[in-house]
Amino acid sequence: MTVVGPFGLSVRDQALEADVQTGLAAVEAGLLDATKSDVPFITEAAQHLVLAGGKRFRPLLVMLAAQFGDPYAPGVVPSAVVVELTHLATLYHDDVMDEADVRRGVDSANTRWGNSIAVLTGDFLFARASHTLADLGPEAVRIQSEAFERLVTGQILETAGPQEGRDPVDHYLDVLGGKTGSLVAVSCRFGAMMSGADESVVDILTQYGERLGVAFQLADDVLDIASDSHESGKTPGTDLREGIPTLPVLHLRAAAAAHGRPEDLELVALIDGDLGDDERHAEALRLLRAHPALEQARRDTVRYAEEARAMLAPLPDGYAKAALAEMCDAVVHRAG
Repeated sequence: MTVVGPFGLSVRDQALEADVQTGLAAVEAGLLDATKSDVPFITEAAQHLVLAGGKRFRPLLVMLAAQFGDPYAPGVVPSAVVVELTHLATLYHDDVMDEADVRRGVDSANTRWGNSIAVLTGDFLFARASHTLADLGPEAVRIQSEAFERLVTGQILETAGPQEGRDPVDHYLDVLGGKTGSLVAVSCRFGAMMSGADESVVDILTQYGERLGVAFQLADDVLDIASDSHESGKTPGTDLREGIPTLPVLHLRAAAAAHGRPEDLELVALIDGDLGDDERHAEALRLLRAHPALEQARRDTVRYAEEARAMLAPLPDGYAKAALAEMCDAVVHRAG
């Protein structure tokens, strides 16, 4: 048994491992090449998060999905570079919006250089992703643009909040489908499509990626509350401090509204107060970690991961299918 990719994913076939490792190495080289500029400072800022590492979750999915066709097809690695560049660009922007201090265990770009440089660097990465994408053909451009529209729409809906009368949890899950599910789905779609896999396989893997992406983000929601900075690579409770309504908090609010338990109402009041105070923030984290809402969010993570796994059923059995199924287990494991 060998280990490759995020979360210690095990790959049980030497040929598959070699393909994945070779592909990921090529993606890494492609990321460094795509983030170079004639201006040294832009190169430094653009490579800041590339060099910080990361799970390379999306490129790994491209490589695994490509196993259902020709994994050596010329469009596979560039498409993985495109999705990872797009993801990295969103991180620069997210950290500005969230006023985050740490990303991937290092200072966030906005902390190091300020908000303006962070936003513009994210824009630079989007531009470089588009440049690479243009060589993959008009269909790839259309798919990526539709996914990017969904991603931005999800971010806007998160910022605007649910409309009057809309269940906040349902609204939030729709947000995640756009913000995270869309790009993970495209990762699987590009891998299968660029490898020349059958259209039915492309569709199955796209739907798998959509559900896995939501599960992945829900696991992040749990980690924001439950982990320390060593596990998550960012400051615990960042979303909580910034008032971002992640799933554990939404479940807490629903429980408080439905049952009116004093301890729930007090915790909601604490969260709605000034969490810029470190003591109040630490107390809110402590109470949320012990609250049933966190376990409810874990169960939702498992449900989406199991839906993703179920999508794989029609695919031919093999090591690639087994690895994709194990990704579901790995995502759930992150959430504890």
